[in-house]
Amino acid sequence: MKAFVFPGQGAQFVGMGKDLYENSAEAKSMFDKANEILGFNITDLMFAGTDEDLKQTKVTQPAIFLHSTILAKVMGEKFAPDVVAGHSLGEFSALVAAGAMSFEDGVKLVSQRAMAMQKACEMASSTMAAIIGLDDATVEEVCSSVDGVVPANYNCPGQLVISGSLEGIDKACAMLTEKGAKRALKLAVSGAFHSPFMEPARAELAKAIEETKFTAPKCPVYQNVTAQAVTDPEEIKKNLVAQLTAPVKWTQIVNNMIAAGVDSFMEVGPGSVLQGLVKKTNKEVATAGVSKLEQI
Repeated sequence: MKAFVFPGQGAQFVGMGKDLYENSAEAKSMFDKANEILGFNITDLMFAGTDEDLKQTKVTQPAIFLHSTILAKVMGEKFAPDVVAGHSLGEFSALVAAGAMSFEDGVKLVSQRAMAMQKACEMASSTMAAIIGLDDATVEEVCSSVDGVVPANYNCPGQLVISGSLEGIDKACAMLTEKGAKRALKLAVSGAFHSPFMEPARAELAKAIEETKFTAPKCPVYQNVTAQAVTDPEEIKKNLVAQLTAPVKWTQIVNNMIAAGVDSFMEVGPGSVLQGLVKKTNKEVATAGVSKLEQI
């Protein structure tokens, strides 16, 4: 069985998608449609902007979503997953690629999500930190003892990202270092994603998701919140809303997919982060990626 997986925030790079735009009429049409929906030329920033341009949340999230979903479309018959999943933002790419919602609705939702998250970040000072080299249970135990700190991204065994208040994260990092973490590295992010700090964004996005038409995907989608395969549109929507304040269970998704018979992972979109995380979770499975037209 083959899983197609979609990256989240942090995988962006200057020039992303330019080869698609210049060599595929279908891709060009989709990019132009996205510019129209967003109300600004995101293609200018993607193809020839600066790293700083691409780091703005309102740009980063739609840019990665566009790169991933347009690649999947251009792949045509080569896009043939048995199951799909996406890491955080990538879940939206996975749902569009699997036909659970339209490309246009996906662009609108991702843009609304980015704006809502940015607003939530500005309402309270918060951050995230990557904890390397400890088992999940130890990290969870420390989080539960520090007020306002929660596990945010279960990336792979030995790599768990935590979210919380600035002082809470400092305290948790010190405690985790004492417990033997190889690294407790604060991340350059604007806020505590996948934590209760995102509650204002969750409430805002819930309304937008409720008003969006979802249909059953062509194949099961393993969702971040439950790490389980889902095909029911109502359940998909509920999990998508919950995702903003709940942890991304990526390690669990990969393990559950493998247990269900997946032996090959194809990452669609910028970068190769997910291929690395899959390999760190299970060395036996095959991994590959598509981030340029020539790789299709």
